[in-house]
Amino acid sequence: MRFFLMILIIAGFVLQIQAQQTFITKGKIEYEKLVNTYKVLEDNFAGSDNTTWVDAFKKNIAKTGSSYFDLYFNDAKSLYKPGREVQVTQRPPDWVNGQANDNVVYNDLANQTSITQKNVYENTYLLQDSLKKINWKISNDTRTIAGLECRKATATIMDSVFVVAFFSEQILCTSGPEGFNGLPGMILGLAIPRLHATWYATKLELIEVKETDMAAPKKGKVINNNQLQQQLKSLMKDWGRNASRNIWQIMI
Repeated sequence: MRFFLMILIIAGFVLQIQAQQTFITKGKIEYEKLVNTYKVLEDNFAGSDNTTWVDAFKKNIAKTGSSYFDLYFNDAKSLYKPGREVQVTQRPPDWVNGQANDNVVYNDLANQTSITQKNVYENTYLLQDSLKKINWKISNDTRTIAGLECRKATATIMDSVFVVAFFSEQILCTSGPEGFNGLPGMILGLAIPRLHATWYATKLELIEVKETDMAAPKKGKVINNNQLQQQLKSLMKDWGRNASRNIWQIMI
């Protein structure tokens, strides 16, 4: 009889803990994107005779490029777009800080589709495609981001680009920065070492999200991801080893 009583008590504690855990279904997340601009410069000019110029150029820009993005979400969709402006005196040029600094990404999780507005050099594209298919591998490592415990996951995208993500199962929306998705929770931390870039949530606001907050972008030439990637390969065919890195920055 004591054994069954203990089982009932333990079960009661488990149910109480589960009841106390609050799942988040809507809100707004701010991400800070950081790019190591010195490393990007060194990669772009590695093996060249421009080391003196590179060293001089470093003195005129910040070592780290910082920008902010907002992600509005509910349990069925999300919208990721540029956030507040950062006041800096040594802002790195776009070709150093990356081409993905003004992306707008709309994810329809219910229908597994995505609409992304990208400014690529002097052209604006509207990419209409399915959600990114990423083969994530989830580990038991954890990290606290924006006050939430997150689990670690890794993946390889575009054949050779390694990605590290941290996601919170407490947020039911399965989206993330730059349209990354497919994990059992919201991605609050993202790192792409080959691009020397990270995205980490700085705060979570539990606000009411209006439909107007998550309206899909409409501006740009309609195209899909594969078509844009093929255009970029053709455009950059004479760019040497820097072509792949520029394509990665644009296509993330």
